[in-house]
Amino acid sequence: MNKLFVWAFLAMSIQSLNAQFLNSKKVQTFEGYFKFYYEEATDKIYLEVKNLDQDFLYVNSLATGIGSNDIGLDRGQLGNTRVVKFQKAGNKLLLVQPNLDYRANTKNQLERKSIEQAFAKSVLFGFKILEEKEQTYLIDLTPFLMLDAHGVSSRLKGEGSYKIDESKSALSLERTKAFPKNVEFEALLTFKGEATGRNIKSVTPTPELVSVIQHHSFIELPDDKYQPREFDVRSGSFSISYMDYATPVQEPIKKRLITRHRLEKKNPVAAISEAVEPIIYYLDPGTPEPVRSALLEGASWWNEAFESIGFKDAFQVKLLPEDADPMDCRYNVIQWVHRSTRGWSYGASVTDPRTGEIIKGHVSLGSLRIRQDFLIAQALMNKPFAERDDNYQSMLEMALARIRQLSAHEVGHTLGFAHNFAASVNNRASVMDYPHPLVEFKNNQIDFSNAYATGIAPWDKVTVAYSYTQFNENDNEKEALNRLLENAYNSGIRFISDYDARATGGAHPLAHLWDNGTDAAKELERVLEVRQQAIVNFSKDNIRSSEPFSVLEDVFVPLYFFHRYQTEAAAKIIGGLDYNYAVKGDNQFTVKTVNATTQKIALNTYLKTVNAGILAIPEDRLTLFPPRAYSYNRDRESFKGKTGVGFDPMSAAITAADMSLGLLLHPQRTNRVFQQHSLDENQLSLETMLNELIDATFGKTFENTYHNDIQQLINERVLLHLINLAIDDSALFQVKYHANKAIGKISKDYVNHKRRGSVYAAQFSKIISEYYENPDKFKLKKVDEIPDGAPIGSYFCTTILEE
Repeated sequence: MNKLFVWAFLAMSIQSLNAQFLNSKKVQTFEGYFKFYYEEATDKIYLEVKNLDQDFLYVNSLATGIGSNDIGLDRGQLGNTRVVKFQKAGNKLLLVQPNLDYRANTKNQLERKSIEQAFAKSVLFGFKILEEKEQTYLIDLTPFLMLDAHGVSSRLKGEGSYKIDESKSALSLERTKAFPKNVEFEALLTFKGEATGRNIKSVTPTPELVSVIQHHSFIELPDDKYQPREFDVRSGSFSISYMDYATPVQEPIKKRLITRHRLEKKNPVAAISEAVEPIIYYLDPGTPEPVRSALLEGASWWNEAFESIGFKDAFQVKLLPEDADPMDCRYNVIQWVHRSTRGWSYGASVTDPRTGEIIKGHVSLGSLRIRQDFLIAQALMNKPFAERDDNYQSMLEMALARIRQLSAHEVGHTLGFAHNFAASVNNRASVMDYPHPLVEFKNNQIDFSNAYATGIAPWDKVTVAYSYTQFNENDNEKEALNRLLENAYNSGIRFISDYDARATGGAHPLAHLWDNGTDAAKELERVLEVRQQAIVNFSKDNIRSSEPFSVLEDVFVPLYFFHRYQTEAAAKIIGGLDYNYAVKGDNQFTVKTVNATTQKIALNTYLKTVNAGILAIPEDRLTLFPPRAYSYNRDRESFKGKTGVGFDPMSAAITAADMSLGLLLHPQRTNRVFQQHSLDENQLSLETMLNELIDATFGKTFENTYHNDIQQLINERVLLHLINLAIDDSALFQVKYHANKAIGKISKDYVNHKRRGSVYAAQFSKIISEYYENPDKFKLKKVDEIPDGAPIGSYFCTTILEE
């Protein structure tokens, strides 16, 4: 009894001591999903944990950014979304992340446990228990909040070696808040290091010290009334996936679910009904006019798609209230993000990893993007500032038209929709494509009236219908969704997404980035004509009075390379494969080779992009581009060259041609061309393709010496790319043979031939001889890079999708 008394006394004493922990401190109390306390004297947050082993969502993000698109750390950027729970282990609480990639959806507890034990989980942090009372635990959350959860130091590796400086870091209370279903925390983190990269130096006042505010959200998981929907490859939806080991052997073990917001009708049997809870997006009130109105209008287009499936005012766009926090998970947000360079916009989501339910959509729109569209319009117009400097309205209207489309596009990602890069071939059938301005010349003036499409499009209605249609209990959901997709295909709408639209090695003839028209080659022909006419019209009146001519050079860059993306599109026709994301039982064809006639026409048009007559900047325009003015230095979006301070039109032409040659002579493309002809002798042969390339370059002569010299520079790149193809390990044996044969043709017919030999024959012979003597030492030398055309940099296209 004495021992029991002692143990009881000690237990009571410990509990009493623990109960006094906060009583001796001056704290600010926050009541919400979790109750927590802030102690200013120590700059600490103490968290109460009542429910152990209860799942909730943990999301890390950035409240403030660094301002460099290349580094990729933006204001409002969402990070990882994890299901986590607190578990007790001795005198600690562990924050545990279960492994939801591997599950057993069964009532058999032991079967579920066997899966849990088979795969690793992750313990994110261990907290010492400061106080325990009636199964409520008090922990110091501060060390966890001060971790680099967003991976800032990793992202800064290319800019230097950085780590958190605790002496210069602190909790941030401005957005540390508690709500019934979520709590939000913030911490100011300062990363100290030796700055070596130019990007960090360009955006940080003291590059050795980089301070950002990191945000943490603890969010109550949604209830179990949400109905997941199966993913279909034809649907245009994003998906989550996991392995379900409780699946019968005869069924697929990998489960795929689409991501979407929860949307339910107030009256499920009504043809048209308001939503129980509409989907509301809130625009950053810091967005200036007229951009603000354009973003509101473009995002609101989606309501039409929801109306088409029987929802009234189910999708709404409003300004974010002044007292609301854009990082608060309760708000879907469209945020206006500033960077030092123009860059991608993107849409990200907080998604329940268990079901695919989207809890928060967060759009980040780069503020400098609109200026690039304005610049394109400025370059295309014929003497816009000849009479007055305020003649900018038509340029602004084109740029705003693009912003409306961009707003709808990025919101679409956060509604759960992927890119559809085949939409442009069907009268711009989706806002989820990347649009290039569709401009025409009328009466020697550029016409912007149809530059960008307006409103939601047919494919967008299909994706909304697939994801958000509410079915009655008696409906066969799977059959209804299948009919929906089949009807869309039968109407002529195609869906092809990201990977298949890329130009490098890409093969789909319809799915491209930044293209227009039903036929990529015909549109390239038209774009080259528009470009040529705009270059002829280009003058000093494409800039305002008193602006340096260096600005005129910057305006000229997007005009000179105006054809670049349509060139990429046309390249994919050559060796092209037309295919669908077909499933067994639907009426879509699987794959077929692009026919020979189409490929040959495309090649004929494509070869114009390596023609000096098209790529040479007219001589009378060269006086517009003097050496750069003081304080107007060249940057990454300027022409590069080899003539020092002087403008280098020859390097500009080489850069443009090299882009075309790299696409045309890509090993994957040439491999396909060879194989297609092997299977069907009527198809374009690789030998024919290479011979036509040689004839269009080495066989091309001009009366104009300037054009001839540019063509010789292009010819050198043709030869070097052929040599590169001949030694590429990924090229087929026969492809290497044909590349070597083409090199021999150049040597025989255009270098050593007595009548046709170039004045630069000795130089070409030297290149060929060096290759024959030491092929292993050959390395394709890079030319000056083509200035950035699309938003600078790149991002990943998974849960974060960009444009």
